[in-house]
Amino acid sequence: MNNVTHNSDGKPPRAGFRLDKTNAKVFGVCAGIGDYFGIDTMLVRVGFVAATLLGFGSPILIYLAVALIAD
Repeated sequence: MNNVTHNSDGKPPRAGFRLDKTNAKVFGVCAGIGDYFGIDTMLVRVGFVAATLLGFGSPILIYLAVALIAD
């Protein structure tokens, strides 16, 4: 029996975090986070927008840092 878990799109999870440029809207950070944790990318995007509005824009700096460091 194979106990490999799969993401919401049916693909096996990646070994490490990577930007997902195939499902990307800007840099692929939210798509990469959704792929890494196996959750819907739209939920990650909505969470990021909410965090940006509540955090007075500081998550934008985190987003840019992840986009520049990852891959």
